Amino acid sequence: MHTLVHTLPDNTFKRDLLAGERLLGLWVNFAHGPITEVLAGSGFDWLLLDMEHTPSDLHIVGQQLLALRGTPVAPIVRVPIHDMAWIKRVLDAGAPNIMVPNIRSVEEAREVVSWTRFAPEGQRGVASSTRAGGWLRRKDFLARANDEIGVIVQIESREALDALAGICAVPGVDAVFIGPSDLAASLGHRGNTGHPEVQAAIAQAIATGRAAGRTVGILAADGKAEPYLAQGATMVGVGTDLHLLIGAADALAQRWRDQ
Repeated sequence: MHTLVHTLPDNTFKRDLLAGERLLGLWVNFAHGPITEVLAGSGFDWLLLDMEHTPSDLHIVGQQLLALRGTPVAPIVRVPIHDMAWIKRVLDAGAPNIMVPNIRSVEEAREVVSWTRFAPEGQRGVASSTRAGGWLRRKDFLARANDEIGVIVQIESREALDALAGICAVPGVDAVFIGPSDLAASLGHRGNTGHPEVQAAIAQAIATGRAAGRTVGILAADGKAEPYLAQGATMVGVGTDLHLLIGAADALAQRWRDQ
Protein backbone atom coordinates (compact mmCIF):
# COMPACT_ATOMS: atom_id res chain seq x y z
CA MET A 1 0.00 0.00 0.00
CA HIS A 2 1.28 3.47 -0.88
CA THR A 3 1.66 6.01 1.91
CA LEU A 4 0.46 9.43 0.80
CA VAL A 5 2.52 12.37 2.01
CA HIS A 6 0.66 15.66 2.03
CA THR A 7 3.19 18.31 2.89
CA LEU A 8 4.39 21.48 1.22
CA PRO A 9 7.60 20.72 -0.73
CA ASP A 10 10.80 22.46 0.29
CA ASN A 11 11.72 25.21 -2.16
CA THR A 12 15.26 24.05 -2.87
CA PHE A 13 15.55 26.58 -5.70
CA LYS A 14 15.06 29.42 -3.22
CA ARG A 15 17.71 27.94 -0.94
CA ASP A 16 20.17 27.69 -3.85
CA LEU A 17 19.28 31.22 -4.94
CA LEU A 18 20.03 32.63 -1.50
CA ALA A 19 23.24 30.60 -1.30
CA GLY A 20 24.52 32.25 -4.49
CA GLU A 21 24.62 29.02 -6.50
CA ARG A 22 24.96 29.41 -10.27
CA LEU A 23 21.47 28.75 -11.64
CA LEU A 24 21.01 28.73 -15.41
CA GLY A 25 17.58 28.91 -16.97
CA LEU A 26 15.51 29.33 -20.09
CA TRP A 27 12.72 31.78 -20.87
CA VAL A 28 9.48 30.08 -21.97
CA ASN A 29 7.43 32.26 -24.31
CA PHE A 30 5.21 29.56 -25.76
CA ALA A 31 2.08 29.19 -23.67
CA HIS A 32 1.78 25.43 -24.14
CA GLY A 33 2.11 22.68 -21.54
CA PRO A 34 3.80 20.04 -23.73
CA ILE A 35 6.52 22.50 -24.78
CA THR A 36 7.27 23.11 -21.11
CA GLU A 37 7.33 19.36 -20.55
CA VAL A 38 9.82 18.88 -23.40
CA LEU A 39 12.08 21.67 -22.11
CA ALA A 40 12.05 20.16 -18.61
CA GLY A 41 14.27 17.40 -19.93
CA SER A 42 16.97 19.72 -21.24
CA GLY A 43 18.88 20.15 -18.00
CA PHE A 44 18.16 23.76 -17.07
CA ASP A 45 17.96 24.71 -13.39
CA TRP A 46 14.85 26.81 -13.93
CA LEU A 47 12.25 27.72 -16.51
CA LEU A 48 10.61 31.14 -16.58
CA LEU A 49 6.93 30.87 -17.50
CA ASP A 50 6.11 34.29 -18.88
CA MET A 51 2.72 35.94 -18.49
CA GLU A 52 3.83 39.51 -19.18
CA HIS A 53 4.53 39.29 -22.92
CA THR A 54 2.64 36.14 -23.92
CA PRO A 55 -1.04 35.14 -24.27
CA SER A 56 -0.64 32.83 -21.27
CA ASP A 57 -3.45 32.74 -18.71
CA LEU A 58 -3.92 31.02 -15.36
CA HIS A 59 -5.21 27.80 -16.94
CA ILE A 60 -2.15 27.53 -19.19
CA VAL A 61 0.25 28.37 -16.35
CA GLY A 62 -1.42 25.69 -14.26
CA GLN A 63 -0.77 23.14 -17.01
CA GLN A 64 2.85 24.29 -17.31
CA LEU A 65 3.36 23.96 -13.56
CA LEU A 66 1.92 20.44 -13.66
CA ALA A 67 4.28 19.59 -16.53
CA LEU A 68 7.22 20.48 -14.29
CA ARG A 69 5.94 18.68 -11.20
CA GLY A 70 8.26 15.85 -10.18
CA THR A 71 11.17 17.17 -12.26
CA PRO A 72 14.32 18.82 -10.88
CA VAL A 73 13.53 22.01 -12.83
CA ALA A 74 12.29 24.97 -10.79
CA PRO A 75 9.34 26.90 -12.23
CA ILE A 76 9.25 30.68 -11.97
CA VAL A 77 6.14 32.51 -13.10
CA ARG A 78 6.49 36.11 -14.25
CA VAL A 79 3.20 37.81 -13.46
CA PRO A 80 1.86 40.35 -15.98
CA ILE A 81 2.13 43.36 -13.69
CA HIS A 82 2.91 44.53 -10.16
CA ASP A 83 -0.53 43.68 -8.80
CA MET A 84 -1.84 42.00 -5.66
CA ALA A 85 -4.58 40.03 -7.41
CA TRP A 86 -2.29 38.58 -10.09
CA ILE A 87 0.32 37.57 -7.53
CA LYS A 88 -2.29 35.94 -5.32
CA ARG A 89 -3.85 33.97 -8.17
CA VAL A 90 -0.52 32.76 -9.55
CA LEU A 91 0.57 31.64 -6.09
CA ASP A 92 -2.75 29.84 -5.59
CA ALA A 93 -2.17 28.09 -8.94
CA GLY A 94 0.90 26.52 -7.37
CA ALA A 95 3.81 28.72 -8.45
CA PRO A 96 6.61 28.29 -5.89
CA ASN A 97 8.55 31.26 -7.30
CA ILE A 98 7.35 34.49 -8.85
CA MET A 99 9.01 37.27 -10.81
CA VAL A 100 7.43 40.73 -10.83
CA PRO A 101 8.30 43.08 -13.69
CA ASN A 102 9.32 46.72 -13.59
CA ILE A 103 9.74 47.34 -9.87
CA ARG A 104 10.83 50.97 -9.49
CA SER A 105 11.01 51.69 -5.75
CA VAL A 106 11.58 50.30 -2.29
CA GLU A 107 7.88 50.70 -1.57
CA GLU A 108 6.90 48.61 -4.60
CA ALA A 109 9.35 45.89 -3.57
CA ARG A 110 7.86 45.86 -0.07
CA GLU A 111 4.38 45.53 -1.56
CA VAL A 112 5.44 42.52 -3.64
CA VAL A 113 6.80 40.73 -0.59
CA SER A 114 3.70 41.59 1.43
CA TRP A 115 1.43 40.17 -1.27
CA THR A 116 3.24 36.81 -1.09
CA ARG A 117 2.85 36.47 2.69
CA PHE A 118 -0.16 35.49 4.75
CA ALA A 119 -1.06 37.78 7.66
CA PRO A 120 0.22 39.00 9.98
CA GLU A 121 3.45 39.15 7.91
CA GLY A 122 1.65 40.25 4.75
CA GLN A 123 -1.58 40.67 2.84
CA ARG A 124 -1.94 37.48 0.81
CA GLY A 125 -5.50 36.17 0.91
CA VAL A 126 -5.77 32.98 2.95
CA ALA A 127 -6.96 29.83 1.18
CA SER A 128 -5.91 26.19 1.37
CA SER A 129 -8.48 24.96 -1.16
CA THR A 130 -6.03 25.57 -4.01
CA ARG A 131 -3.35 23.65 -5.91
CA ALA A 132 -0.77 25.43 -3.74
CA GLY A 133 -2.52 24.14 -0.63
CA GLY A 134 -2.81 20.63 -2.02
CA TRP A 135 -6.57 21.02 -2.28
CA LEU A 136 -6.85 21.20 1.53
CA ARG A 137 -4.55 18.19 2.03
CA ARG A 138 -1.30 20.00 2.89
CA LYS A 139 -1.83 20.48 6.59
CA ASP A 140 1.43 22.42 6.98
CA PHE A 141 0.67 24.81 4.11
CA LEU A 142 -0.44 27.87 6.04
CA ALA A 143 2.36 27.47 8.57
CA ARG A 144 5.15 27.15 5.99
CA ALA A 145 4.06 28.95 2.82
CA ASN A 146 5.48 32.35 3.81
CA ASP A 147 8.97 30.88 4.09
CA GLU A 148 8.84 28.82 0.90
CA ILE A 149 7.82 31.38 -1.74
CA GLY A 150 10.70 32.68 -3.86
CA VAL A 151 10.41 36.37 -4.73
CA ILE A 152 12.33 37.91 -7.63
CA VAL A 153 11.84 41.55 -8.63
CA GLN A 154 12.88 43.02 -11.95
CA ILE A 155 15.10 46.06 -12.36
CA GLU A 156 14.17 47.65 -15.67
CA SER A 157 14.35 51.44 -15.37
CA ARG A 158 16.52 54.38 -14.40
CA GLU A 159 14.36 54.81 -11.30
CA ALA A 160 15.01 51.21 -10.27
CA LEU A 161 18.75 51.66 -10.72
CA ASP A 162 18.66 54.71 -8.45
CA ALA A 163 16.71 52.75 -5.81
CA LEU A 164 18.55 49.46 -6.23
CA ALA A 165 20.51 49.45 -2.96
CA GLY A 166 17.31 50.03 -1.03
CA ILE A 167 15.38 47.42 -3.03
CA CYS A 168 18.12 44.88 -2.28
CA ALA A 169 17.71 45.60 1.43
CA VAL A 170 13.99 44.77 1.49
CA PRO A 171 13.47 41.60 3.58
CA GLY A 172 11.89 38.86 1.51
CA VAL A 173 13.35 39.93 -1.83
CA ASP A 174 15.36 36.85 -2.76
CA ALA A 175 16.84 38.16 -6.01
CA VAL A 176 16.88 41.19 -8.27
CA PHE A 177 16.68 40.43 -11.97
CA ILE A 178 17.81 42.91 -14.60
CA GLY A 179 15.65 43.34 -17.71
CA PRO A 180 18.07 44.58 -20.40
CA SER A 181 15.50 45.56 -23.04
CA ASP A 182 13.36 47.80 -20.85
CA LEU A 183 16.44 49.16 -19.13
CA ALA A 184 17.93 50.12 -22.49
CA ALA A 185 14.70 51.91 -23.45
CA SER A 186 14.60 53.74 -20.13
CA LEU A 187 18.17 54.95 -20.67
CA GLY A 188 17.32 56.26 -24.14
CA HIS A 189 18.71 53.35 -26.18
CA ARG A 190 15.58 51.41 -27.11
CA GLY A 191 16.48 48.25 -29.04
CA ASN A 192 20.20 48.55 -28.28
CA THR A 193 21.02 46.57 -25.15
CA GLY A 194 24.66 46.46 -26.26
CA HIS A 195 25.09 50.23 -26.02
CA PRO A 196 28.03 51.10 -23.73
CA GLU A 197 25.82 53.14 -21.39
CA VAL A 198 23.41 50.22 -21.01
CA GLN A 199 26.18 47.70 -20.44
CA ALA A 200 27.80 50.01 -17.90
CA ALA A 201 24.49 50.35 -16.06
CA ILE A 202 24.08 46.56 -16.02
CA ALA A 203 27.60 46.08 -14.66
CA GLN A 204 26.95 48.67 -11.96
CA ALA A 205 23.63 47.04 -11.04
CA ILE A 206 25.30 43.64 -10.69
CA ALA A 207 28.00 45.19 -8.52
CA THR A 208 25.42 46.98 -6.36
CA GLY A 209 23.44 43.79 -5.85
CA ARG A 210 26.50 41.79 -4.97
CA ALA A 211 27.69 44.47 -2.52
CA ALA A 212 24.30 44.25 -0.81
CA GLY A 213 24.64 40.47 -0.54
CA ARG A 214 21.74 39.96 -2.93
CA THR A 215 21.51 37.43 -5.75
CA VAL A 216 21.45 39.15 -9.15
CA GLY A 217 19.90 37.69 -12.28
CA ILE A 218 19.65 38.73 -15.91
CA LEU A 219 18.36 37.43 -19.24
CA ALA A 220 20.80 36.97 -22.11
CA ALA A 221 18.19 36.17 -24.75
CA ASP A 222 20.86 35.76 -27.43
CA GLY A 223 22.76 33.23 -25.33
CA LYS A 224 25.74 35.54 -24.78
CA ALA A 225 25.73 35.23 -21.02
CA GLU A 226 29.47 34.98 -20.32
CA PRO A 227 30.03 38.69 -19.46
CA TYR A 228 27.19 38.69 -16.94
CA LEU A 229 28.41 35.52 -15.26
CA ALA A 230 31.92 36.97 -15.10
CA GLN A 231 30.56 40.10 -13.43
CA GLY A 232 28.87 38.04 -10.72
CA ALA A 233 25.30 37.43 -11.87
CA THR A 234 24.35 33.96 -10.67
CA MET A 235 20.75 33.55 -11.87
CA VAL A 236 21.13 33.83 -15.63
CA GLY A 237 18.66 33.13 -18.39
CA VAL A 238 20.86 31.83 -21.19
CA GLY A 239 18.22 31.86 -23.92
CA THR A 240 14.56 31.62 -24.83
CA ASP A 241 12.47 28.93 -26.47
CA LEU A 242 11.56 31.41 -29.21
CA HIS A 243 15.20 32.19 -30.04
CA LEU A 244 15.98 28.47 -30.16
CA LEU A 245 13.10 27.75 -32.52
CA ILE A 246 13.88 30.67 -34.82
CA GLY A 247 17.58 29.83 -34.95
CA ALA A 248 17.05 26.15 -35.74
CA ALA A 249 14.19 26.69 -38.18
CA ASP A 250 15.94 29.48 -40.09
CA ALA A 251 19.17 27.48 -40.31
CA LEU A 252 17.35 24.39 -41.57
CA ALA A 253 15.43 26.34 -44.20
CA GLN A 254 18.58 28.11 -45.34
CA ARG A 255 20.47 24.83 -45.59
CA TRP A 256 17.98 23.46 -48.11
CA ARG A 257 17.65 26.72 -49.98
CA ASP A 258 21.38 26.59 -50.59
CA GLN A 259 21.25 23.11 -52.18
